[in-house]
Amino acid sequence: MDDICLRYYGDPILRTRCREVEEITDEIRDFVEQMKKVMIESNGQGLAAPQLGQDIRIFTTTMWEESADGKWGPGPIKVFINPVLSAPSDEVEIEQEGCLSFPGFRVDVDRPIQITVEWMDLEGKYHKETFEDNEARCCMHENDHLNGVLHIDRTSKRERQRVDVYLRDLKKRYKKEQKKRLKK
Repeated sequence: MDDICLRYYGDPILRTRCREVEEITDEIRDFVEQMKKVMIESNGQGLAAPQLGQDIRIFTTTMWEESADGKWGPGPIKVFINPVLSAPSDEVEIEQEGCLSFPGFRVDVDRPIQITVEWMDLEGKYHKETFEDNEARCCMHENDHLNGVLHIDRTSKRERQRVDVYLRDLKKRYKKEQKKRLKK
């Protein structure tokens, strides 16, 4: 898998509907290890494959936790392959969301507070779990990436207008940098 680098707003891969993973190969396992590394090194809570240039249906998540000595660090990392989301709660909440593809940027997003996810792990085992609050939000955000949907698409019209100048600047700023990185 070539071109493993974080992709930013404006990169066409972020608007791509990803294809399902048909087989868990060593290449897929290696890619997932890279995803985990980038997510943790970037202090992310989640990362989707298209954010690293791959159009496959995989995302990773972690919930940051405080240890006994008061230091914060990543909790267990979950790997979601070919996730399917269902049964969103009727209750929704507006929260600020950030995204590694939008450095230094947060926006208000309205999402259900609960979601059920079915997925396969790296060993090929199937899971079904209902997530709540921040973990649910993270799963919905990362799954949106697999469908070419960005968190800015889920904001109100007013919020989108508020951040429009920043988005134009971000797209311009990272376009040149991205071209350089992808040529290496």
